[in-house]
Amino acid sequence: MVIPTPLADVLRTEFLHNSVQAWLTAALTAAIVLLVGLLARRLLVARLSKISERTTNQLDDMVVGMIARTRTWFVISLALVAGLAPLTLPPRLAMLVAPATKLAFLWQTALWCAAGVEFWVKHQLENRTGSGDRTSIAMISAMGVGATVLIWILILLTALRTVFGVEITPLITGLGVSGIAVALAVQNILGDLLAALAIVFDKPFDVGDPIGVDQISGTVERIGLKTTHIRSTSGEQIIIGNGDLLKSRLRNYRRMQQRRVVLLLDVTYDTPPAMLERIPKMVEAIVKAQQPVKFDRSHVASFGESAIRIETIYFVTSPDYNLYMNIQQAIYLEVMRQFEAQQVKFAFPSRTLYVEAPAGALAEPLAEGPRDAPPERQDHKAPEAPAR
Repeated sequence: MVIPTPLADVLRTEFLHNSVQAWLTAALTAAIVLLVGLLARRLLVARLSKISERTTNQLDDMVVGMIARTRTWFVISLALVAGLAPLTLPPRLAMLVAPATKLAFLWQTALWCAAGVEFWVKHQLENRTGSGDRTSIAMISAMGVGATVLIWILILLTALRTVFGVEITPLITGLGVSGIAVALAVQNILGDLLAALAIVFDKPFDVGDPIGVDQISGTVERIGLKTTHIRSTSGEQIIIGNGDLLKSRLRNYRRMQQRRVVLLLDVTYDTPPAMLERIPKMVEAIVKAQQPVKFDRSHVASFGESAIRIETIYFVTSPDYNLYMNIQQAIYLEVMRQFEAQQVKFAFPSRTLYVEAPAGALAEPLAEGPRDAPPERQDHKAPEAPAR
């Protein structure tokens, strides 16, 4: 194609150290890159969304969310960089292009990371709600906010170092010293915050679980960033720091699958051996009559100071405390009925003392007479004065 001379002269005209033709080529390149970038973003989001709907993996959903967070101004900046790359720019303008490009890329990177954190928080909340895990929403949201703040701090420090040329080593050192001082001042609060994170990830208990902490038993009402609220069995609300809570020995009764019961029966020493042999079988029949109960064993276990001990072990295969107490009551009452019918006596703590007199000694009978009689009264008179 032959270009007319006047138009060719115009295209060869230089503007800002580049010909008009070079500027037009740069503009066309930037427009093509911008169009391709916008179309690529739209197609990737549409295609990956359809793929993610057919998979159970959450990684592709997160990638879709991050791509969708790509800003139009970032695509425009890439298009401008691609268009200006072959041009000879003025020194001042050339000095601005590279830092501006780095700053735009860092900003977009922060948005991508924040989108990933937002997806994680949303995913955690949905999973906990769907599975009945009612851990405090404020705790997970606070974790998301903290991660987002940390991302922006890192991006800011990187921008200061790479874009603006600020030496950040003294700044980081100062922040480190200040952070240590603050950490020492609020170490108890930070300990409770870290314990709250441990509760979220390790999940030793959840809201609504009946738990035991040392001498406290109750139901978890709320798990906060610093404290956990427990409604005790006696009715009052007990507030315990998360750090102190994890240092204690926890018992989660909701996760109990069965209860091991040790039944101890003490009978008197005058119980015949034949009856002692029948008692374990009798107790075994009583225990097996209850449901749901798994019998383990029953034996004559030991000779005590005042009784012969029958030891029986069985399991109540249900965590329901009321059912456990009903079974206990039924077993106890039936044992009392059977013992009464078989004339088996329960032993009470007692001790018999045998006193043996020394050899050759005879016991003297007690003197007869009223024990409470007062001793005889003797009147003592003073001697009379001699007569004068």
